[in-house]
Amino acid sequence: MQLGTRWTVGEAPPAALPDVVVAAVRTVEDELRADDVDARQWRWTLTWLERRPVLELDDGTIISYNDVTDSATIRQHDAGLPDDEED
Repeated sequence: MQLGTRWTVGEAPPAALPDVVVAAVRTVEDELRADDVDARQWRWTLTWLERRPVLELDDGTIISYNDVTDSATIRQHDAGLPDDEED
């Protein structure tokens, strides 16, 4: 695991992220604005696992990257599920 960085919602993500991941970040942030969520103090946390970026937002939203398909997956935190179960 390689340590990453943190940045506040609305700021530019790190330049090292694949374009599809940056687009996923923008999608999440656009949805927050559309839902009138005050996320100005929320931060993204970037961690590199096996040289792939994994991003987590303070609300538990996770964006993971698949380098084989060059795709990003957004998983919303579901308060009804225990942390060790998948959606």
